[in-house]
Amino acid sequence: MDTKTTEKTAASKTDEVAEGTSTEAAGAAEAGATPAAETVAAAGSTAAPAAEDDATDPLDEQAEQDEQDDVAPDELEAASSPEGTGIGAGAAAIVSAALSAVALTGTWTGKVVAERETLIGQIKTSAGGSPAQQINEIYGDAWHSTALVNGVFALLALVVAVLVLTLPRRPAWVRAVAVAGAVLGGLGLLLSVGTYFDLFLSLPTTGS
Repeated sequence: MDTKTTEKTAASKTDEVAEGTSTEAAGAAEAGATPAAETVAAAGSTAAPAAEDDATDPLDEQAEQDEQDDVAPDELEAASSPEGTGIGAGAAAIVSAALSAVALTGTWTGKVVAERETLIGQIKTSAGGSPAQQINEIYGDAWHSTALVNGVFALLALVVAVLVLTLPRRPAWVRAVAVAGAVLGGLGLLLSVGTYFDLFLSLPTTGS
């Protein structure tokens, strides 16, 4: 009887020791698993923003690249095109205004041509000639030559001004200068034609 009781007592102690050992092992396993889980969670939380950054950066770079692709052609076209910058059109407008002013005031070329015609007229009438012939050869031809030269400059000014006005996307100041050149050029051309054909001032005549 005592022997059986002793055996039961020893068996129960053995079970308690085994249960205690298993409990301690489970606690140690849980303690070891908790830092590992925290480490994994921390690594996951650190990797998540990095992954988001990696996922966001290509999108941002693509958007910036698209914006550059949209803007760059327009800027290059504006920089390389005379219509965008207005340099070529502005220069042509200024040239037309200058030519028209020269046509109205006269040129050194016109003066030289007029003096040449005067000299030729004097040579032709030196051997004799009527007064009307002398007036025509010495003075009339010189005046007509001056009108012809001024008319050529006026016509060039008018043509350049019209070409500038037909250009697309011209600045406002270029259009204003071109309009001024066209008006002055047209006026100079009108005066030159009238002077050449004696419409405004006729040659003087001698008394009969």
